[in-house]
Amino acid sequence: MQMKNALTIVAAVAAAMFAQASFAQASAPASRAEVKADTKAAEKAGNLPAAGEGATDGKPSKATSTKTRAERKAQTKADVKAGNIPAAGDAATDAKPMKSTSTKTRAERKAQTKADAKAGKLPAAGEGAK
Repeated sequence: MQMKNALTIVAAVAAAMFAQASFAQASAPASRAEVKADTKAAEKAGNLPAAGEGATDGKPSKATSTKTRAERKAQTKADVKAGNIPAAGDAATDAKPMKSTSTKTRAERKAQTKADAKAGKLPAAGEGAK
């Protein structure tokens, strides 16, 4: 009787191991050749996005402009003339150029700077005013 129970247990363990092995093979990752074949098929069907475009539905955009190039150029020219387009660069700031109200001539400023450098009063480069 004990032998019969032992055989039943061994058979159950063997069946479980066989089932586990077959499931493991079914869920194995695709081989390199399979992945390459899938990619080629998707490319041929036009389902791959352009490089760097990220995830898309694979279909090209149908967005088209309602204006011609000449119309867009004319509109831009008019906007520039009206001052609606900011200058290139830091367009987000409304910085106005500072007006210089110096009472000294350039020669006087140069002489003052030379005297300050000789006296050691100038800050190191990049340190700003103290």
